[in-house]
Amino acid sequence: MSITELGASALSAEIRSRRVSCREVMQAFLARIAALNPVHNAIVSLRDGDALLREADARDAELARGNVAIGWMHGLPQAIKDIAPTAGLRTTLGSPLLRDAVPAHDGLMVQRMKAAGCIVIGKTNTPEFGLGSHTFNEVFGVTRNAFDAAKSAGGSSGGAAVALATRMLPVADGSDFMGSLRNPAGWNNVFGLRPSQGRVPLWPAADVWVTQLGTEGPMGRSVEDLARLLDVQAGPDPRVPLSLAAHASFADGLRAGCAGTRVGWLADLDGHLPFEPGILAVCEQALRRLQGAGCTIEPTALGHSPAAVWAAWLVWRRWLVAGRIAPLVADPANRALIKPEALWEHDQAAGLSGAQVLQASEQRSAFHQHLLGLFERFDVLALPSAQVWPFDAALRWPSHINGVEMDTYHRWMEVVIYATFAGLPCISVPAGFGPGGLPMGLQLIGRPQGDAALLRLAQAYEDAAPDVLSVRPSA
Repeated sequence: MSITELGASALSAEIRSRRVSCREVMQAFLARIAALNPVHNAIVSLRDGDALLREADARDAELARGNVAIGWMHGLPQAIKDIAPTAGLRTTLGSPLLRDAVPAHDGLMVQRMKAAGCIVIGKTNTPEFGLGSHTFNEVFGVTRNAFDAAKSAGGSSGGAAVALATRMLPVADGSDFMGSLRNPAGWNNVFGLRPSQGRVPLWPAADVWVTQLGTEGPMGRSVEDLARLLDVQAGPDPRVPLSLAAHASFADGLRAGCAGTRVGWLADLDGHLPFEPGILAVCEQALRRLQGAGCTIEPTALGHSPAAVWAAWLVWRRWLVAGRIAPLVADPANRALIKPEALWEHDQAAGLSGAQVLQASEQRSAFHQHLLGLFERFDVLALPSAQVWPFDAALRWPSHINGVEMDTYHRWMEVVIYATFAGLPCISVPAGFGPGGLPMGLQLIGRPQGDAALLRLAQAYEDAAPDVLSVRPSA
């Protein structure tokens, strides 16, 4: 098996045992990037190859000296989502206004991955400001699906998912606000985990109390790789007061099985969510794999008004997104360089009152309490990871789903807001394939802070789904 075909855990073991050198690993991945990235445009701001080989040689020298303290990512090439700050390397957020922005310091997640030994080779592409689940921007262009380069990669961690699926990276990092780890994972046949709120603390951050809808997290081609990257990313930080306490390794005990696990299938929320044909059927087939592994699958109603959740979600999202955009629109001349969807978010928030925000927060609290009641009956809740199949990469966003008009640029991704709004861990597992061989994912939503149990269930699914996971991009 070639170096780039190895999963991150296997590759880490090969490096640590010195059966393969860090230089050989870097050479293999740089060659892969040179061959495939011109087609898919997943990795941006790629660093100089000679400099990267020198860093790989330095990692080999550490091994030769018998350094026993090396981390799990020692010598692994890593491209960071172009939202997270990277010291000395452009962090554009996909915005022309930040085209040449170079942070002085790494973000906390990047610091932790570097401490575990990774070599940062560049960034992965993202939509402008990470807004919209379709990865394109005016700085780097569009990222194309791993299975069909004419289709969207999803987003906002679209570059990460495609680089992972096409073997340009062994493991990938991303972030998730409105499905940004889950949708692209599902559309590229890999695993993407939105960790529990506070599991992977975000720093630097202007606000550490309110901005909790977004979180960074891992992607992997296997659950083990994803869990080991979460081990690197997770853990408390005193600067982030709502971060969760340390947890024993998420990669330990993954194969405990799932016998007796109760899965509540929410499907289309009793017709509230429109879906393109075939998506529910593919996800139901994925649930049958879990049933074969010992889970109990039961269709269930949400039992809470999805319209009320959506209305409260809009308030929260507009409020938080507007805060991020506001410093840039302080100069009116910048508006012409900001995509209209971002401006719409900002302008919609202009009339929000404190009372409206508090009311939306109370609705969010009530929804969380309601889900706690569902978790008395079920261990996990399941939904598709998207309402449409990967669409034409030339589109900005789907305006209709199965004849239903979308009233906002992100309404077509409504299916992902439930885990986010409740602060729950949620993993997208590869569900199967539909028209033209395009992939779809299945969301599995866990109990509060139930990341470890959710990963064990995902591992049971992976073991039961070789027919799906063995399918890979043709390139």
